[in-house]
Amino acid sequence: MNTENISVVLVEPQGPRNIGSVCRAMLNFGLFDLRLVNPQTDHLLHEARQMAVKATTVLEEAKIFTSLEEALADCTLSVGTTRRFGRYREGLLHPDEAAKMLLPETVEDRVAMVFGREDKGLFNAELDLCQHFVTIPTNDKLPSMNLAQAVAVCLYEISKVKGELAGAEHGRKQLASNDDLERMFQHMRESLTQVGFLDPQNPDHILRAFRRILGRSGLNEREVRIMRGLFSQIDLLDEQMNKLKNQRNDNE
Repeated sequence: MNTENISVVLVEPQGPRNIGSVCRAMLNFGLFDLRLVNPQTDHLLHEARQMAVKATTVLEEAKIFTSLEEALADCTLSVGTTRRFGRYREGLLHPDEAAKMLLPETVEDRVAMVFGREDKGLFNAELDLCQHFVTIPTNDKLPSMNLAQAVAVCLYEISKVKGELAGAEHGRKQLASNDDLERMFQHMRESLTQVGFLDPQNPDHILRAFRRILGRSGLNEREVRIMRGLFSQIDLLDEQMNKLKNQRNDNE
């Protein structure tokens, strides 16, 4: 899957700030190809650059087209966004469903997410050029989303689904191996027994509580290193304390 093969197409965008914000959202999620169909404003205005922030490269390299048909000419699959329901807008997908459909195609081909005008969206004739339609479920009191926000929602779902399909679900940590965990618990047993926290006759009684607590946390490799660093410091302090005690005993 290659998100660089996903084009974001804006049909007759009217606001330079929206265009700049779209560029920022695109770079946030690893997309670079912005296509503007008959823009109603200069997309390189200062307001657009302000909103793009560090994504000005996406803004400056945006391609301009006179028609949606031209903008989609090299795409094998296009998804048009709409909030309207009707006879010709059946089978609407949610953003995550659209992402699951688009991503496999990006391995070898270019695909497109098409967004309409801020005030009127996409016309039926423009949706005819798209193979599938997507809608973002919103509250009936205000169903229409801001253009840049709608783009961000769709791109977020693409990014999330990409992670899931790659076996790296959002928020999932790369957990430490069982071998690393057992070394850490062995180190913990030795250190805490040495300082008198664990009963030498039955150290596993309390150690099992630590196993349950840390097991629920799901430690990664870095966190295991931090824990072992803590116990190494305890070992060092214990060694220093023993040296001081021995020195006192020698002086006496």
